[in-house]
Amino acid sequence: MAEQDLPRVALQPKARGPLEGVRVVDLSRLVAGNMLSLQLADFGADVVKLESPAGGDTLRQWQGEDGEGRPFDGWWRVYGRNKRSLALDLRDAQAMALLRRLLATANVLIESFRPGTLEKMGLAPESLHQDNPRLVIVRLSGWGQSGPYRTLPGFGSLVEGFSGFAHKHSESGRPGLPNMALADMVAGLTGAYATMAALREVEVRGGKGQVVDLSLLEPMLAIMGPDVTLHAAGGPEPEPGLKIASPRGVYRCRDGGWVALSGSTDAMARRVLEAIGRPELVNDARFITNADRLAHDGELDALIGDFIAARDQEECLALFRAKGVTVGPIHDSARLLRDEHVRERGCYVEVEGTVMHHVTPRLSDTPGTLRRAAPALGQHTAELLAELGFTEGDLQPLIERGAARCA
Repeated sequence: MAEQDLPRVALQPKARGPLEGVRVVDLSRLVAGNMLSLQLADFGADVVKLESPAGGDTLRQWQGEDGEGRPFDGWWRVYGRNKRSLALDLRDAQAMALLRRLLATANVLIESFRPGTLEKMGLAPESLHQDNPRLVIVRLSGWGQSGPYRTLPGFGSLVEGFSGFAHKHSESGRPGLPNMALADMVAGLTGAYATMAALREVEVRGGKGQVVDLSLLEPMLAIMGPDVTLHAAGGPEPEPGLKIASPRGVYRCRDGGWVALSGSTDAMARRVLEAIGRPELVNDARFITNADRLAHDGELDALIGDFIAARDQEECLALFRAKGVTVGPIHDSARLLRDEHVRERGCYVEVEGTVMHHVTPRLSDTPGTLRRAAPALGQHTAELLAELGFTEGDLQPLIERGAARCA
C-alpha cells in the first residue's frame, strides 16, 4: 500500500495506556469478543488471548487475498493486535489448572461459549469469584444468558434478521443483511463500555466483581431507532426503506461517482433547493416541512438526482459545500485510502507492512497506542506461564502431549 502514502507507525511495546495494569483473559472466538478485547488492548490493557493449540481463534482462518493472490489473514492482524497469545487445551486438567491460576490474577474474563458451558467446565462465576472476588466476567452470547433461546446458535447474521435490521433494509421485497459483521461489532463496542462500567464499580466504588450478560441481540435493538416504540404506541409499521427525512439519499454523478446528501432540517432543505438552482421552490407547499417533503419525496428526489447526474462528483461536492449543504462522497476502500482527510488524520496507518485502522477514539493526554502486532499462535505461552511461576520444565510435558503450544 506504499502508493497510498499512509502514515507508517512503529510499534511502541513500552507505551503506557490508561488501562495499564488491567489484565483481561479472553476466551472468546470470532468477531464480537475480539472487537471487545481490542478496545481494551488498544488503551493499554494486558489482553491474554487464550486459544486452542490445534488452530487458535477461528478468526485466524478468516483470510482474504493480498495483491499477489496469496492468503492474507487481515482479520487476525487487525483484531488480534496488542494482545498476547496463550495456547492451552482446556480439556487437559493441568491446562485448566493453569487457567484458574491465571484468572486469579485477572481483572476481566471474556467468554463466548453457549450459556451453561462455562459451568460445565467448572468455571461457574460463583466459583471464579471465590478465587477472585473482583473479577468482571463478560459472558457474550447470541441471545443472552436467560430466555427460551439462550442455547440456540447466535451468529450475527441471525441477530441482524431477528432484530428487524434485515426487514428495515429490504429492497424489492427481499430483506437485506449487511456485508459486514455488524451485530458482532456493535456488541463488541457495547461490551467494552459495559466492562469499563463494571470495572469502575470495583476500582472506584470498592464494589465486587460481577457478570456482564452481553448478547448480540440487545445492542442491535438499541441502535434500531424508535420503530418498536412507535408501533407499540399504535402507529403503523414503517415500510422497509422508508425515509425518516427528506431530502436524503445517494445519487450518481456524471462520471460514475456517487454522493450522499442529507437535508434533514428545514434550513438544510432550503439550501439544497437553492444549490440546485430552484430557489422558487423554497416556499412551495410541497417542500416547506419535513412532513411535506416526505409526502412528495419522489418529486424532490428526482429534481436533485437530475441536477447531480449532469455533473461530475468533484463538481457536485464543491458546489453543494459552497452552499453549506451536507453532502459527501461515497467511498470504496481505494478511494477511502486516497482521501486527504483520512490521510491527514491518520485514520488508517501502516504497521509492519499491514494497513489497519488506528486506535479510536483519540484521547488527548493518555492516547491508545499500537504496542504489539497480532501474535502468532502460542507466541506468549512460555512468557505468560513464567509470569505465573512455571519453568520450562513444567511446560514441556504439556507441549509433548499437545495440551500447550509455543510459537
